[in-house]
Amino acid sequence: MQALRKPPMNAIHDNLPGAALTAGDSDRRQQWRDLGARAHQLRAATRAADHFTARGDESDSHTGGWLMSTAVSLAEDLAADIDSLARALKEGPPDPAQQQQVAPLRVRAHQLHAAARAADHFLELDTREDRDTGSWLIATALGLATKLAAELDDQVVSSRRPEGGGRRVASAAN
Repeated sequence: MQALRKPPMNAIHDNLPGAALTAGDSDRRQQWRDLGARAHQLRAATRAADHFTARGDESDSHTGGWLMSTAVSLAEDLAADIDSLARALKEGPPDPAQQQQVAPLRVRAHQLHAAARAADHFLELDTREDRDTGSWLIATALGLATKLAAELDDQVVSSRRPEGGGRRVASAAN
């Protein structure tokens, strides 16, 4: 079940031009939301692949394999878009805080793509041991997808906070 090069599965991908990624705060929040939505879509695909491959039935295993192939494409696109975001931040006005926030997301996205790709590869092989390895790699990809989705959700929340942090709490000193 080789991963096929397909166009993005939704229009969100088209809303991420590199030059616009450092636009206004509301645009940035929307871009974080879009990336987060796609990470959740990827998490759902890996979760479904995990479910179907664990069922043991041959047709379910094939369904799980196709879902994992889909996850590979989604992961590749998401990693490329996070890379584009990082490049846009680097080329734009200096924003060290944003650049620092994007760096671990890039790492996680590329780890996720590698795990999904490896899982897809091992699921295609004929031996039981190879398919078991593929199943374990699906679980690894699912864990990474869950973490990436949560981290992108955190970016949406942090982009809503005013400069200097969250809520102000009145002091009880008086």
